[in-house]
Amino acid sequence: MATALFAWGIFAVKKNPIDAIPDLSENQVIVFTEWMGRGPQLIEDQITYPLVTNLQGLPKIKYVRGSSMFGMSFIYVIFNDDVDIYWARERVLERLSTVSRTLPTGVTPQLGPDGTGVGHILWYTLDAPNMDLGEQRAVQDWYVKFALQNVEGVSEIASFGGFQKQYQITLDPNKLLYYRLTVPEVINAIRTNNNESGGRKFELSDIGYIIKTSGYLKSVEEIENIPVKNQNSIPIRVADVAAVQMTGETRLGIFDQDGEGERVGGIVVMRYGENADAVIDKVKAKMEEVAKGLPKGVKFDIIYDRGELIKESVDSIKNTLIEEMIVVSIVVIIFLFHWRSALSIIIQIPITLAASFILLDTFDISSNIMSLTGIALAIGVIVDNGIIMSENAYKHLAERYALWQKQQKS
Repeated sequence: MATALFAWGIFAVKKNPIDAIPDLSENQVIVFTEWMGRGPQLIEDQITYPLVTNLQGLPKIKYVRGSSMFGMSFIYVIFNDDVDIYWARERVLERLSTVSRTLPTGVTPQLGPDGTGVGHILWYTLDAPNMDLGEQRAVQDWYVKFALQNVEGVSEIASFGGFQKQYQITLDPNKLLYYRLTVPEVINAIRTNNNESGGRKFELSDIGYIIKTSGYLKSVEEIENIPVKNQNSIPIRVADVAAVQMTGETRLGIFDQDGEGERVGGIVVMRYGENADAVIDKVKAKMEEVAKGLPKGVKFDIIYDRGELIKESVDSIKNTLIEEMIVVSIVVIIFLFHWRSALSIIIQIPITLAASFILLDTFDISSNIMSLTGIALAIGVIVDNGIIMSENAYKHLAERYALWQKQQKS
């Protein structure tokens, strides 16, 4: 039985997920809604309040928290601890499909990533000294991000830093007044000209042709030449009432690394319930593959790696366990001075450790600093009962032996 238990424990150790930080976060689903340009009070009245009141009736729910800020609303739906996170996300999606009709036009709530509060397992930046920040962000958003998101166990790759390229159109109110134009007219003209449309199939000389029009805007010049309105048979173009330029999205901060300048990078967010150590190894292996397709002179620079913390923590606890087992074994042998009794006591240590990991794996609890430290602290207690029982048995045997000697003499 002890051998079977020990073998089961070894299997549980290999299967049990390992992390450095215990996940004490609540079982929650985040609903994020964006409505840019609106103040917190309007966000609260039009988005946060309707969502909170409608999401409160979900089954197996603890409570719902709402937070409103400029242009954004966050709803935190907290479920009971025994609820499966993906079942909870399905219930929230079902309710959102009916609530969305009561929200302002164009506002669409979306679920946050299926990760936890301690899911940030790896941060990296792109070391690209000969590339500007806009190009670095484009490489991150359109190549690196999509590649790393395919790694098993990764919920999201959150990009940061650099400039997100965009076309910006700055209207001149005086020119709008002069040409008797409104802002919605300019917006509608640009939107309708940035569109693809399809035709139909027709035959000519026994050959079938399919007609389509390509209308996506591809340059600043194309936007400038969009006609907004005709006045006296003269077209009023966007360039006549606005300045068009290629620039970056407005930033509220920068990401600086070690005081050496701005960097572009990403945060790897682990999916709920995954093995952090295994996911980090898979992400690093994928990075080596992705690095082959990066522009010349560009490479990854890992700035935060929980994998190193996990390995150092586990190695430290492992060494402590081995040292304690050796010390306890020596002390038991010295004080009992009976190797068979000492062996019966010492063998309890690995069996108890195996049983501990079986329970951790059964209840889906990851091995971390807290659980491993608790096991290390309990080693002294593990051998106490064995020592007491061995001494008790040794004492009874000695009494019997003394009684037997007395009877022999008599």
